[in-house]
Amino acid sequence: MSATREVKLSEAEVRRQAADKSVRDVRDPRHPGLYLRFWSNRERGTWYLVRGKKWVPVARWPELSVAAVIAELPALRQRLLRAPATVPVASGMVTVGQLLDWYGDRMARDRSLSAKRKAGARSAIAQHLKPRLDDLAVACVNADALDKHLMWPCQAEVSLSYLRQMFALLLTAFRQALQLGLIDRNPMAGMRFNDFTKARILPKAARLRGVQLPELMQQLAQAFEQEPGDAMLALMMLAHGTRIGETRMARWSEISLAAAEWFIPAANTKTRTEHRLPLTAQVAALLTRYRTIQQARGYEGVYLFPNRRGLPLSETQASMVFTRLGQGEWTSHDLRKVSRTTWTDLGIDGHIGEMLLNHTLGKIASTYIHTQAMQQRRVALEKWHAWLDGIGFGAIHGLTKALSEISQNSAQPVEHKASSDLAEFVISEDSK
Repeated sequence: MSATREVKLSEAEVRRQAADKSVRDVRDPRHPGLYLRFWSNRERGTWYLVRGKKWVPVARWPELSVAAVIAELPALRQRLLRAPATVPVASGMVTVGQLLDWYGDRMARDRSLSAKRKAGARSAIAQHLKPRLDDLAVACVNADALDKHLMWPCQAEVSLSYLRQMFALLLTAFRQALQLGLIDRNPMAGMRFNDFTKARILPKAARLRGVQLPELMQQLAQAFEQEPGDAMLALMMLAHGTRIGETRMARWSEISLAAAEWFIPAANTKTRTEHRLPLTAQVAALLTRYRTIQQARGYEGVYLFPNRRGLPLSETQASMVFTRLGQGEWTSHDLRKVSRTTWTDLGIDGHIGEMLLNHTLGKIASTYIHTQAMQQRRVALEKWHAWLDGIGFGAIHGLTKALSEISQNSAQPVEHKASSDLAEFVISEDSK
C-alpha cells in the first residue's frame, strides 16, 4: 500500500488515516500540492506545500485544522511564490529565526538560569545567530548550510570557544523544540562541533603568576587604604579562588565568623550548587577590619560589596573594579587561576582544590564521594593563607598585630579579663 493516500480532506478523515500506521502522507486532489505528513506519534503532523521536489512546511496539525489550512491556502501559495524560505508557519516554525526567537524567550523566562547566562545567550542570538540564520528554513538546515552561513564566517570573527558556545546553544534549541513537538525532526541531530573544524581550542594563558603575587599584595595593601571595597573584592577572590559573580553578591548574613564559614547560596553559583568555604583566622580578621571601615563610613547594609543604590555591585561595576586594579594587565579570573596554580605548588590535593573552586566533580566522583571534606579544605586554606602572610597578607588583615595587643593587655592586671581567643576577638554577624 502506498505511503501517500488520496482522500477527501476533513478533520474526521484525517484522524481516521492517522490511526492507519501504513499511511505516511495524505493529500486531496482538489488541493494540488497540499500534503499532510504524520509524525511518528501519529497525533500530530506537518502541512506541506510541494512544488516539484521541494517540500515547504507551512503549518502544524492539529494546531491548524483542515478547514483553516484550506482557507489559508491561497495566501500561502502567494507567499511561497514571493519568498519560499520565509513562508510563515501558522502556530509553528518554518525558519531558524523563528526557532531562535522562541528559544531566546524561553531562556529569558527560565528561573534556573543565571542573569549572566541569559544575557550571553541573548547577545549570541541577536549579534550572530539571527543575522546569519534568520531566513534559513528549518527544512533546509544541514551541515553544509550551517558551515556556509555560520561556522566558517564566524570563525574569522570570534574565538573558537565562543563559536562552540553558539553551536551548543543552537543544538540545544533544536533538541528542545523537537522534544516539545514544535518541529517534526531535528536537522542537527548527530552533528558535532569538530565536524566543522579540527583546530584545538586552547585555554587562555594566565596573566598572573605566583612570582607576581608579592607585588600584587603590596598593590592591594595600598588599595585597601584608599578604596577598601575594591581591594576587599580582590582579596576575597584571591584567598578563596571564588568567581567574581558569587563574590560580588556576598551578604554579611552569609558570613558566620562564629562558625568560621562563608556560605554561598546555590542561586549565586555557576554550578547552581551551594558552596561552603571555611574561614581562616586571617580572613576572619580581615572581614572584621573591613566591616569596621564600612560602619565608620555610615554603611550598615547587608552586602559586603554594595553600590550607591544599596544593592550588590552589578556585573559591570564589579568588572570595573578589576579594570582599575588590573590596568589591563590581569582580570578577575586571573586571580582564580593563580590561586589554583599556587595550591598545586604548595602540595594541596588536586581533588580538594577542585572542591574549593566549586567545580563540578563529574558523574563518577559525585556518585561515590558524599563528603564536603570541610576539614581538609580548612587545612588547605590555612596553608594557603599562611603562604600569603609571607608576602604581605598579614599587613592587611592585621591578625598578628591584634592578637599581639590582646596578649600584651592580658599580661597587665585589669578588672575584666581579656581573652586571646579569636572567637571573642572577632564578633560574628549572627551574634549582633
